Amino acid sequence: MRYKLTLEYDGRPYSGWQRLPDGPSVQGALEDAVEKLTGVRSDVFGSGRTDAGVHATGQVAHVDIEKVFEPQRLADALNAHIRPHPISVLGAQIAAEDFHARFSAKRRVYRYDVICRRAPLTLQRGLIWRVGRSLDVAAMQDAASRLLGKHDFTTFRYVHCQAKSPVKTLDVATVQGDASGVSFGFEAQSFLHRQVRSMVGTLVEVGLGAMTPDDVAAALASADRARCGPVAPADGLYLVRVDY
Repeated sequence: MRYKLTLEYDGRPYSGWQRLPDGPSVQGALEDAVEKLTGVRSDVFGSGRTDAGVHATGQVAHVDIEKVFEPQRLADALNAHIRPHPISVLGAQIAAEDFHARFSAKRRVYRYDVICRRAPLTLQRGLIWRVGRSLDVAAMQDAASRLLGKHDFTTFRYVHCQAKSPVKTLDVATVQGDASGVSFGFEAQSFLHRQVRSMVGTLVEVGLGAMTPDDVAAALASADRARCGPVAPADGLYLVRVDY
């Protein structure tokens, strides 16, 4: 039986979603929980490979389990076995045999949160990016609009990205906030490796006055990674939702 899982996790303890031989991963922790429950080692497939330190409030995964479970009982059992990892199975449901968490996805939605304050973080450390000055929201909104549509996003592509093509279509790019903080929103069918963090880092440069919206448009058109602003840290990035 194929089960679709909706997940929430704190990415700080992990090297990322993907299972690695030499570091803790979200995928590995879930596979351990499934094995404890069923006695069988099974692959858990995610909708995307979030990087080290990146969080999720709506990651989606699927797993094939021979035993039939009532979905809520499966979610409860996995949550019991995954402790004390900061990972929660928010829900489970029986999926079609051809459903695939990654390849069936039609849209991925990310949010990036920034707090503007001089004082160091305590309660939110690792969960949001602290920028020590206020940001020009209107200028960042203008710059974000220049990224919409289908483009060669090489400028915002990590040098070790394994995607076959740098061409992606960005459907939504929003900037909302005030002097105390800003939230960026991005939606697309898929993203390049570190594309969201690269775009956010560049937009924050606009908010600080170090770049203009025209500079962002020119950087995008150049398809030159050297024209990208500093890459934003993983702290403020959340995979919010995956649509199918």
